[in-house]
Amino acid sequence: MTATATSVGEPDRTHPQDTPPSRAAAWLLRLLPAVAAALSGVLLYISFPPRTLWWLALPAFAGFGWALRGRGWKAGLGLGYLFGLGFLLPLLVWTGVEVGPGPWLALAAIEAVFVALVGAGAAAVSKLPGWPLWAAALWIAGEAARARVPFEGFPWGKIAFGQADGVFLPLAAVGGTPVLGFAVVLCGFGLHEAVRLAVRARRTGEVRRGAAAVALLSVAVPLVGAVAARPLVSDEAEDGTATIAVIQGNVPRAGLDFNAQRRAVLDHHARETRRLAAEVAAGEVDRPDFVLWPENSSDIDPFANPDARAVIDRAARAIGVPISVGGVVERDGKLLNEQILWDPDKGPVDTYDKRQIQPFGEYLPLRSLIGAINDEWTSMVSQDFSRGSEPGVFTMAGTEVGLVTCYEAAFDWAVRSEVTDGAQLISVPSNNATFGRSEMTYQQLAMSRVRAVEHSRTVAVPVTSGVSAIIMPDGTVTQKTGMFVADSLVQEVPLRSSQTPATRLGVAPEIVLVLVAAGGLGWAVGAGVRGRRAGGV
Repeated sequence: MTATATSVGEPDRTHPQDTPPSRAAAWLLRLLPAVAAALSGVLLYISFPPRTLWWLALPAFAGFGWALRGRGWKAGLGLGYLFGLGFLLPLLVWTGVEVGPGPWLALAAIEAVFVALVGAGAAAVSKLPGWPLWAAALWIAGEAARARVPFEGFPWGKIAFGQADGVFLPLAAVGGTPVLGFAVVLCGFGLHEAVRLAVRARRTGEVRRGAAAVALLSVAVPLVGAVAARPLVSDEAEDGTATIAVIQGNVPRAGLDFNAQRRAVLDHHARETRRLAAEVAAGEVDRPDFVLWPENSSDIDPFANPDARAVIDRAARAIGVPISVGGVVERDGKLLNEQILWDPDKGPVDTYDKRQIQPFGEYLPLRSLIGAINDEWTSMVSQDFSRGSEPGVFTMAGTEVGLVTCYEAAFDWAVRSEVTDGAQLISVPSNNATFGRSEMTYQQLAMSRVRAVEHSRTVAVPVTSGVSAIIMPDGTVTQKTGMFVADSLVQEVPLRSSQTPATRLGVAPEIVLVLVAAGGLGWAVGAGVRGRRAGGV
């Protein structure tokens, strides 16, 4: 036989037209899941405040599900870490505003490990029937772990905290942040599964009815549940109303050095309170029943310093109603971040000591190790704060006001304990001055909006430098200040004493979801073992 030459311009018929992809193309295909995981994490970040793009969380988890589905746990570990970095690096950038990128990068890197472990587990369960359910439960298990360890946890970035403007928000009243977050993640993974099955059916004509039903239910049930939960969200004044005043005195300038000007910060809040008192006396503003100052509004201990006590006394007498003052006090050798109930006639009559204090901000774990790395960091926290042990509910002009100081608002138990202790209204006194004009204050405000719905309580947020706000029990912000301005907010708000299912159930929904996650993971591990045995491995 003789070979036939191929004419110029004609395809070579002696080789198949579907040639293997080039090495570069193969590498791109291998990198695609990693890129998708990282970009999905960024998309999840974009869904968080101050933006109101809550719905982007759904395609974010759909993309994450696409990257994970059908892969081994080792691949899931790496993809989960990339997803976690894509989400947490931009979300937590505010932690490095005044201390540099080191702590920010370290925090994001450590917290992303939890997401990596979720990714490994989600990849393992992705081969199971109904995998969106198991994977969503695993996400909540990861959040539960992250909220508890290390150093008593860091719940910042819970999926629920990005949903203050979303349709799923009523679910917070059903089972708190775990149920709200679970619904969002389940819907996102279900969205991916529904699209995948639809594409497969169009390409092959094969319709897997059972899998399709699970996918559609994963999307529909959270949405229907959110609509069904709407009656739990109410602004009705069950116990009458109270007129409250939120004071934002502002700080001399942003940054860590504002603590060196502690007297000026106190003077600013006293001055704003006296200004409000003048407006009340002139009939321009309704007289409040009580006044709420922010955390650190008096960093000078008023119990030990007569001049600070005199400043607060004058402000309280001018407005003529009780004030909740945020102070830094030293008692029995302990440094305490304290809320002080200040009566205009009697002076200080009650206190609440912050229970969930901030690692690396209010106390320094591993002090000797960190000092060996950078002694400037140890000088920033020269003395550790001590923790309080009891819930803080002040009786202010007949109203039971629960105190949740700043960082505590991120922790489910810290907010719930005040409500179960009788709070009809919640105050979240905060100090965000050290984080400048970053997104931190908006992220924290969103937490308070979720807490308002979770426990069906009005939430007041007095902040030293902004954004201060008043939030209705349905999560609506009715008034808020700007940043780094002196201002006050006065409003009549509803008081409530009934408890939502979330308040009554407490940690139970989270425990159930963790058990669901464990069940799915156990099923996946068992299936893998049986598969290897059947294959003779």
